[in-house]
Formats: sequence, C-alpha cells, structure tokens
Amino acid sequence: MLTEMVRIRRFEQRCVELYSATKIRGFMHLYIGEEAVATGALTPLTPEDAVVSTYREHGHALARGMPMAALMAEMFGKVTGCSRGRGGSMHLFDASRKFYGGNAIVGGGLPLAVGLALADSMRGRQAVTMCLFGDGAAAEGEFHETMNLAALWQLPVLFCCENNYYAMGTALERSHAETDLALRASSYGVRSWAVDGMDVQAVARATARAADMARTGSGPCFLEFRTYRFRAHSLYDPERYRDRAEVDRWKERDPIESLTRRMRDSGELSDEDLEKLEFGVESEIDRAVAEADSDEEEPVDDLERFVYADGK
Repeated sequence: MLTEMVRIRRFEQRCVELYSATKIRGFMHLYIGEEAVATGALTPLTPEDAVVSTYREHGHALARGMPMAALMAEMFGKVTGCSRGRGGSMHLFDASRKFYGGNAIVGGGLPLAVGLALADSMRGRQAVTMCLFGDGAAAEGEFHETMNLAALWQLPVLFCCENNYYAMGTALERSHAETDLALRASSYGVRSWAVDGMDVQAVARATARAADMARTGSGPCFLEFRTYRFRAHSLYDPERYRDRAEVDRWKERDPIESLTRRMRDSGELSDEDLEKLEFGVESEIDRAVAEADSDEEEPVDDLERFVYADGK
C-alpha cells in the first residue's frame, strides 16, 4: 500500500511538470493528499467488482490496476491512451478492469453505480460496485435518489464519499446544514460510518468490512472517508477560499509520511527499502512518459469516429 500511494503521488507530481510544459492540456484535478483513500479502498476489491469514479480519478485508476503507460498516454491525448486520447484527465475508462469512469459531472457516477449493482443483483453475481464521489455530490439530487433506491432494493453498492471538506471552493459547512455525511446517509437505512481517510490501513479495514456485508446480501454501505486535498481544486484554481495554516495542519497527517513512519518504527522499512521503492516508481513514470511522448496522435481522418452512431 505504501508503494501504491507513492506511485499515485509521484505520478501526479510529474503530471504537474508536464502540464507546465504544455505536454498535458485541458483541466486537471490533483489527488495529492488523498492517496490513502484510493489505495486502501480498492485493495479489498476483486476483479469481478466494478468501480465508478469522479473527475479526480488518477489515483483510483492506478490503484485499480490501469497501466501507467495507458494513463499517461491518455493525459497526452494519444490514441494509445485508455480512452483513445479523447477523454483526458477527467474521463479515464477501462472496461477490461471494470473501471467505469472518470465522470466529469458532480454526482454523475451515482446512478451509474446503482445500475451496475442492479445488474449484478438480477444476474446473481457475487460482486459489488464501488462508487467514489466527493462531499459536493451529497448536495446533488441524484445522491438522494440513488441512496433511496439502493436501500430500497438492497443493492450491493459501496458508497465511498471522499469528504475533503471543500466542494470546489465552498466549505462543507457553507453548503450543508448537516455536515455529518455518514449520519445523513444512515437516514436512508444504509449502514454508514465515518473513517479516517488519512490512514490507509483504517480505510482498507473499513472497506473490507463493508464489501463483505454488501457481497453477502446485506445491502449497501456508506463510508465517509474524511480526508483532505493538499493542492487546489484544479490547476486553474487560485485557492483563495482556505487558510494556508489549515492546509499545513492537514499536511502534518500526510498519509504517505504517516505510514512510512509507522513501518520504520516497527522495523518493516529501512532507508534502503524506501530508496529502492522511490527508484522503482520513478523508473516506471519515466517509461510511461517516454512512451506517451513517442506514441502517435489519432489521425485527423478519425475525427468523427465514435461521435455518432452510423445506424448499422
């Protein structure tokens, strides 16, 4: 799990450099600070389970097993990308790994997740659908609709709310009368609890418990992962809505540093181990960037492919 969190952090840090060099264009929303959620939450899932994500999904895609080269190629807009270069940062997709977006609409993945879980339930599959979304989605109408349907039909959905306390630039308490989101979810009859989203081991334990419950017919679960993004909402965000001291306080709970410290204290990690880990991750990123940079652009003649159905 430490390796996975470092992969996510270093991948995004490299993406910032590439964005500044105009190798990557368009919108980009960084996951830095929230790595414990993606890593811990996706660890207990099986290949048969489905994952529905948000536009801040680089970490989710990597933790789900998407090859870094395919992800980086997508960031570059190359045809070898996971979405043929047509989705970019906000629309990562890999049907072979049951990773169904990358959804740019806030809350847009919620009804999709309920549909996938309904299909699994109707076909008798022992699978769960994980739906990851931010606290801002809890203010959307489809949040209430899908929570109600999932509870009513006892669907195997894991609702995983990454509560980083800001919906774009709006603080949680400025938009929600009830800021305990797990409590709100429980009003629908869904088993719900809050989890320390800065502790990857706590996230993994909570998700494993919830997945077991959903998989064995106990219905949906709602996990409120209380976490924090260290960077602005997006690279276009001047970030004038929160105090720098607040960000610094949360950085003291950096999930990577916390786990590294615990592993060192327990004798599970040496300086040499950490150096090898970092070298391996850096080498993987270098290869992914080199491949993406040399990959072909999609031919202009293909511009209209996959846009409209041809009626056949």
